[in-house]
Amino acid sequence: MSTKTEMLLVELFTEELPPRALQKLGNAFASAIHTGLVTRGLTTTDAAVEMFATPRRLAVRIGYVSAVAPDRAETKKFMPAKVAFDAMGNATPALQKRLEKEAATIADTVRKVEGGEELIYLNLSIKGATLTEGLQVALTDAINKLPIPKVMTYQLADGLSSVQFVRPAHGLVAMHGEKVIAVSALGLNAGNIIHGHRFQGSKNITLKHANEYETRLEKDGGVIASFEKRRHEIERLLILHAEQLGDVLGNRDDYVALLNEVTGLVEMPTVYVGKFEPEFLVVPAECLILTMKQNQKYFPLFLSGDESMAGLSSRFLIVSNMRLDDPRNVIEGNQRVVRPRLSDAQFFFETDKKTKLIDHLPKLASVVYHNKLGSQGERVERVRAIARSICGLMDANAQFIAQADLAAQLAKADLVTGMVGEFPELQGTMGKYYALNEGIEIAVAEAIEDHYKPRFAGDVLPRSDVGVIVALADKLETLVGLFGIGQLPTGDKDPFALRRHALGVLKLMMHYKYPASLEQIVIVAMTPFVGKADVRESLLPFMLDRFRGMMLEAGYGPLEIEAVISSSNAVYSSPALSAPLYKAIENLAAVRAFAKLPEALNLADANKRINNILNKADGYPTAANPTLFELDAEKDLYAQMQKAKTEFDRYAAKGDLTNALVSLAQLKSPVDKFFKDVMVNVEDQHIRSNRLGLLEELYLLMNQVADLSKLAA
Repeated sequence: MSTKTEMLLVELFTEELPPRALQKLGNAFASAIHTGLVTRGLTTTDAAVEMFATPRRLAVRIGYVSAVAPDRAETKKFMPAKVAFDAMGNATPALQKRLEKEAATIADTVRKVEGGEELIYLNLSIKGATLTEGLQVALTDAINKLPIPKVMTYQLADGLSSVQFVRPAHGLVAMHGEKVIAVSALGLNAGNIIHGHRFQGSKNITLKHANEYETRLEKDGGVIASFEKRRHEIERLLILHAEQLGDVLGNRDDYVALLNEVTGLVEMPTVYVGKFEPEFLVVPAECLILTMKQNQKYFPLFLSGDESMAGLSSRFLIVSNMRLDDPRNVIEGNQRVVRPRLSDAQFFFETDKKTKLIDHLPKLASVVYHNKLGSQGERVERVRAIARSICGLMDANAQFIAQADLAAQLAKADLVTGMVGEFPELQGTMGKYYALNEGIEIAVAEAIEDHYKPRFAGDVLPRSDVGVIVALADKLETLVGLFGIGQLPTGDKDPFALRRHALGVLKLMMHYKYPASLEQIVIVAMTPFVGKADVRESLLPFMLDRFRGMMLEAGYGPLEIEAVISSSNAVYSSPALSAPLYKAIENLAAVRAFAKLPEALNLADANKRINNILNKADGYPTAANPTLFELDAEKDLYAQMQKAKTEFDRYAAKGDLTNALVSLAQLKSPVDKFFKDVMVNVEDQHIRSNRLGLLEELYLLMNQVADLSKLAA
């Protein structure tokens, strides 16, 4: 850097920011300021960047930043030489005028020949930007580019002008070491005054240096400025209080979203313990947990040693923004607030139990599913039909079919219950509880809950075969129905989550080794849609693309995937569309092992060459007649093929496709010798036909698991 570097602090003080978006906003603000300064040569890409974000501020500190960026040299194309100089080599008025405009001289020019034309280039020295200039642009860009879904317009203090931002801003700080940088934003001029906790910190704190920001804010302002530090402190306090009570917080994945949200709600966190009457524990734990977390932002606790829903404790943890010596009023106030919420949940649960799930079904006729696909009631009948058809593909027994049919019939019944009306997130879950309350067998009850699974990447799968069938039927009904009316995803837009539904179908079919093919299952799913379009041409490629993506995420290479998907001559597994998907996984593993062999690329190239030869030929047998062989290369290849075929079949019969493919490696040398010594397209029709038959036999042997020619791409 050309001048002394100092630490830079920028803070924008606002009204309460959206808590769920706070961390994202803080990261975006810090990154944009840093990038803007790097672009203008005022700092480096590896400079330390600290992000601060609280409910009422976004801030960044960068160490270190220059007061002035270094000058930089730049060469730019100026004009053709024939325009710049006359026939005598003197500068033309056009050149002189341009040079005056750039404050340059002829000495700053250089001649270069490009594309047969002589051009004049100008060597310039660009003066480095000052920090005030560079930060002003970076700050403006950062504010304009924040990932804010919806901005608000508010009036400034002058009563005349207005600005737009996510929330009204009331303060701006910009300090370079000890110096205030004269920048402005949102009608505010930068200073060195920061503001503490609304109730428990100093209102105005004057900074002497940028490096004292977070320490002064915490000491004098009662605010932990760092989002990460504040989140860590909240989690530490939560775990500490849970341990002191002999309880646990449960799985971190289940509470981390709430942890992030409350970090965006408090500036100086503390944790208090609340409790509710144990009588509420008769309500399904999911209902109590949801109302505590969603409505009140409380952390439910579980009995130590039983972190299941059945182990829900009647105690909960409150993350407060007030550190009080006597917190009784805060605790009692929160307990008073949560009690009516839990009472509502108890009321809905007890009321809903009075009506059987099957008696809710008529109400689904008035719930619109899609204006082109009818009501939820009509949808239920389609899901039932698809479920029964899938059972037929499995050769399921009568008892299993009856269970799957009942689960499909009742799967959507809880949509019209009071509890799900209040908490839509509990659909399926409440259906399970109501089914168990009626005495419906557990396999059906669990299938009612599980038919939505998997809901997202990494979600658990249904617990039973009945749940798998209903989950497949439900997702396939959605896919076939919406593809049938042209509601396909476009770009990033997927309002009906069809990509997620397709991935769900694939995961279920592969995980449970479902015996039908993707094409078969789509065909049976089309059956209830009488008079609707045949969706195979659009839906099957869509699902195949999802399969490719899944396999790429699993670590398989594009060529390996295409070798399995594209195989049209496979014996032990057909392409992914027309064979059980789980077999494609087995084949991918086999192809991967084969591809690692030193002989693999040569055999793949040969396979591709054989395919090209056969595609151009007409009228040849599918096997060779050994008595017609004339050359040793033909005889050797044929003999080695018989040996390889015996080994291949022995391994394949045991389901060991990996070693079956590996056994083909022995063909490399005889194949190479064949193509070196043998002319296939000779004039003698019988010899030519026999050699083509030999290649056809070889091609069929090599591609029983996958199209190996794809590995030669």
